[in-house]
Parts: sequence; C-alpha cells; structure tokens
Amino acid sequence: MLCNLNIVRILALVPLALLTASAQTGPVVLQSPNGTLEISIATVQRQSVQAAGGQLAYRVAFRGQPVLEWSNLGLAFEGSPALGPTVRIESSQASSQDETWAPVAGKANPIRNHYNAVMVQTVETAPNGRRLVVEARAYDEGVAFRYVVPEQPSLKDLRILNESTQFRFSKDARTFSLISRGFETSNEDDYHELAISGLHPEYLVNLPLLVEVPGIAWVGLTEADIEEYSNLFVTASGDRTMAARLAIRVEDINTDANIAPSFDPKADASKVSVIAQTPVRSGWRVLMIADQPGRLVESNMVVNLNPPSAIGDTSWIKPGKTSWNWWNGSQAKGVANPGMNNETMKYYIDFSARNKFEFLLIDAGWSANLPTPAGQAGQSRRGRVDLTKSIAAIDIPMLVEYAKSKNVRIWLWAHFRDMNDQMDLAFAQFEKWGIAGAKIDFMDRTDQWMVNWYRTAAKKAAEHHLMVDFHGAFKPDGMRRTYPNVLTREGVMGAEYNKWSARITPQHDVTLAFTRMLAGPMDYTPGGFDNATRENFVPRNRAPMVMGTRAHHTALYVVFESELQMVSDSPDAYDGQKETAFLRAVPASWDETRVLNGVPPKYITIARRRGNEWFVGSITDWDARELDVPLSFLGSGAYDAEIYADGPNAVAQPKDSVVEKRRVNGQTVLKLKLAPGGGSAIRLVPVH
Repeated sequence: MLCNLNIVRILALVPLALLTASAQTGPVVLQSPNGTLEISIATVQRQSVQAAGGQLAYRVAFRGQPVLEWSNLGLAFEGSPALGPTVRIESSQASSQDETWAPVAGKANPIRNHYNAVMVQTVETAPNGRRLVVEARAYDEGVAFRYVVPEQPSLKDLRILNESTQFRFSKDARTFSLISRGFETSNEDDYHELAISGLHPEYLVNLPLLVEVPGIAWVGLTEADIEEYSNLFVTASGDRTMAARLAIRVEDINTDANIAPSFDPKADASKVSVIAQTPVRSGWRVLMIADQPGRLVESNMVVNLNPPSAIGDTSWIKPGKTSWNWWNGSQAKGVANPGMNNETMKYYIDFSARNKFEFLLIDAGWSANLPTPAGQAGQSRRGRVDLTKSIAAIDIPMLVEYAKSKNVRIWLWAHFRDMNDQMDLAFAQFEKWGIAGAKIDFMDRTDQWMVNWYRTAAKKAAEHHLMVDFHGAFKPDGMRRTYPNVLTREGVMGAEYNKWSARITPQHDVTLAFTRMLAGPMDYTPGGFDNATRENFVPRNRAPMVMGTRAHHTALYVVFESELQMVSDSPDAYDGQKETAFLRAVPASWDETRVLNGVPPKYITIARRRGNEWFVGSITDWDARELDVPLSFLGSGAYDAEIYADGPNAVAQPKDSVVEKRRVNGQTVLKLKLAPGGGSAIRLVPVH
C-alpha cells in the first residue's frame, strides 16, 4: 500500500550493468545504492570467469571484501539435465527503484524500499537452448536473488528436484544453526553455535541462519516471497559451503503422524520439491549483510521483497495484545470451575478490558466434536471438531457481545486439519459471529502444497475480515506485506516449552532476537511472571515457571516483534504487579526500530518508537552485565523515563524488581545493571 504523499521513483534500464545483444564479455556487476555491497553474476570454469559459457555462479562483496566467493547457481530437474552448469549470459537489463510505503503493522512505518536491480538472461549452450533468468537486487542492507524460468517451448512442465544454489563463504564462518530432523517440522528447537566446518552433511539447517564471517561481516541468510514453491533449507557441503535443499513435496496430506521423517540426503535427492508450469519463480534468496548483527535485526528487506498489499481496505486490521487461557492452564481466581466455559472466558475478557488489551484468544477446546466416521475409531491420534459450532459450555455469540461491550474482540484457535476441511464454512461463521481472527495451528510442513495453503488461508481470511496467526508454522517470508491480515506466526521454540522442559533459557531468548526474528514477527508468547532461577525452575503444565528475572520477561515485549502479542500468564499473576503498567502501555506495532547494542548470544538492547514515545528492552544471558545505553536517538527535548530494572536481590529472587522514574534527554547515558538472566524495560514519554 503506497502513501499518497510518498514519492515513488522507478528508473528503468539504468546502466548498472553492461547490456549487449550477444554474450557478455564479463561478470554482471550490481552495486547497492550506497556502493558498499556488490553482487556479481557470471559463468565460471576452474575459478575463472568465461564469456563463452560454463557454470552459472555469483559472488558477494561487502566494503571491498569477499563475503561469498564464486558460488554455483542453477536448478535440478527430474528426467532432464540440470540447468546452470553449461550456460552463457546472453544479456542483462538493469533498473532501480526508490519507494516509500506504509505498512498496516510492523517494526517500522513508513518503510523505504530502495534498491538497484538486474535481470540476467542466460541460455543453455546444449542443443535444447533452455533459458533461465536470474533476478538480483542490491540494497544498502543486503542482496537478494531468485530464479525465473520463463515460458519456452523446450521447458513447460517442471518437476524441480532441488536447486544448485551454493553459499560459499570466504572464511570458515561461525553459524547459529537451527537443525531439523526433516521437512515436516514446526521449526521449534535450540540453536547451535557451530562453524560451517562443524556442520555434518546430514544436518538439515533451517532458515533464517545467522553467520559471522570473521573480520568481514555478519550475514542473515533467509528467503522472501515464497509462492508456488517450496521452503529453502541448507546443508553443509564442504569447503566453507552451504548448499540449498528444497523441502520435498508431501503427497499424502491426510495422515495424522506426529513424528517427522528424518532427513536423508541420499534418499531425498531423487524426490520432487516443486511441480509447476512455466513461468516459474523461486523465492528470493536473501543475504542481509552488515558490520554489526543489530543492523540485521533492523532490516526490512524481507517485507520489501514481497508484492504490495492485495487487500484494498485494511482499516479492519488491528494489531494488539491479547489475554490467553491456554498457556497458564485457564487459571481464573474466584471462578468456581475454571476451564473452557463462559465464566472463565468472561474473566479473561474483563482482564483484557481493565488493562486496555485489544483481544482475548480462546484456545483449543472451544469447538464441538465431530462424530468419528464408521470404521475409523482409534485410527486417528485426535478427534476432528466442527469449527462452526461450540461446546455447550461456550456460547460464542454471547461472549463476542460481552467482549464488544468492553471494547475487546475475540480470536479463536483452530487445528490446521479441521481448518483445511472446513475453511469456507469456518471463516464465514467466524465473520458472522464477529470474530477478530483465527490462530491456525499444527501445519508442521514446509513443502510447496503447504506454502500455497498459507496463501489460500490468508486470502480467504481477508475476504471475511479475519486476521491470522499461523502457529506450528514455517518461518515468515514477508507475506504480511501482501496479506497484512497475517499478523504473526510461530516457527519458534517459545514460552510454551516451559510447560514440559527446561529449554527456554535467557540465552535462548537473546539468540532468538538475532536469528529467528530476522525473518519477521514471532509468536513466542511472552508474559510469564512466575520467575525462577535455573536451580529452582521446574517444568509444569499448569501455572508454568519461566527462567530469568521479572525485568527480563517484561523487556521481551520490546525485544520480540509480534503484531499479535500474547499476555500469557493468568490474570491474577499481573494484578497488583508494577510491571503490569508497562504491559498496558507497550504497543504491538512500531514506527521505528533501533538496536542499540548486542552480541549474540550474550545480550541485546532494542529501542522501538510508536508515535512520540520510545520503549527500550534490554536482556542478557546467564551473565550479569552493566551496559551503557546512550539515548541520543531521542533527539531534542526532555523525556520522562520509567525504568523497570532488576532489584538488588534478583540473583536469588528473580521476581525482585525496582522502578525508577527520572527526567532524561538525548545527552543522557543510562547505566543498566542486569542480573544473571536479567533485563530492563524502559518507557520514555516526551515532556510537553
């Protein structure tokens, strides 16, 4: 969606690269607008650039130093030779764009989309003469490229096995890798700090992938605008190289198996990933590049690489915070029988209302069961439900009206398989009831069919004025620019794991800010207020504990981006707590984001602005820290600061916190003292 007052410049056919009618004599070189980044595309033989033809390849440099050395490009097909090993560059067409657009929600508003671009036309030197186009863009914060297989007589029906795409780093770089067992995954696991040389070939590495090329750059590798295609993973293939591995298609969508098949490089190599007819476009292969990891967190490349909004009127799309019954076990102090019933949900609605939270999310258990088909008893691991009807203890129309009277709206949870079977009926009923949005869970797949399903669900939800939270999901790809009703998605090992494990540590939280969050909003579900030391932490399903201090978990509302932000603990956990005032005030969508400091996986401090107010969140791992935080981003004028910090006894008693109020300005340097697993949350309000 473009602002009416914004100026859009599109400069077509700018001479950024050599254009010829015949084969080019050297690499096609594309620079970023400020000249610090450069991507080159050429045909290569024995590490030398050849004009006559050879392996299609690219390389990337940052400030004159190599980030990626010559890395292969191409596509592997079923039943025909790969396209990329024997091609020549026929021509290239360059362009540039500089536009400013206003997102409905996000971490910045407005967003500048400024890049130089090139379309590189290649043709196979073999008799068939098949054609492949590589489209590349260079931003000041990174580079991206994608494949386009144009419509052509010799290539109509495609069955893509994989890409030949390589990422050959100039040094044995350090990675923060999320390793999956297979392509049917919820993308929920720990990140492992490993050199590329320490990644085994059988490791299937999820994106986004954070990489430190020592002395040269930090790189965030991910993808954008996946449509009619499969998700991209990478594997180690020796010589400082990561190789592409597309998710393979899952033909049987009706199984209820909960165990994902293991990744087998040899067996999976012969399985099809993409079935399509030309023209075909891959997702963008995105390389965010900067001298500091915090700059990657600030980047808007992923959303910028997606098409503008496909929704005309977006006025009904509202980000916000929501109370939530599932995480804490539907606790409701004073309710006779807490659980999935009207009285409990009204209790949560009242909690949202008095704290000015926009929503209540009613999780699993609200919908009526469907009868089990004859002969199928015991065959499914879960019963199917009717998303158009509620159980007797839940009166959806009454709850919607009750919430509406208190300026609160309701979201409803749905299992993917039920939503797949009932989407049209369910969305129509949700709209009739006046539901705000649907949290759709347990997709746990990354293949082409599921990619298309996400877009179908987003489009149909928009037709019924419904917002969407994709839980049990693959990483964001910036689709929220095209379908801004998709507010957030999971694809992260978040706070729910506190219910059954000790895996959600303060270090994990810091790591997420530099890794998973590079792709976009994440439904981590913060808000745990039963704060515990790691020695005293005990996993429990009802009334879960969380590791780290109260200030740490308050700061997560600034550090973690999600346009639907959960307030996950029981309402009575917040009553009478000083941090509740911060939760009331902190927005779920932002106009500006700045990373003030940070070293993965040790600590990070993020400042975000909404209107004329700033909020700062700082968190650390298990090491205590003292951080100097200059407030120069405030500019001129004075601000009243409300600082929520670790208390003097927070090491042993992590719920111990203090609130300091003071007058500050752009010359102020705050000295934050963070306890082990600690943090600080700050609200800055201008003095009028």
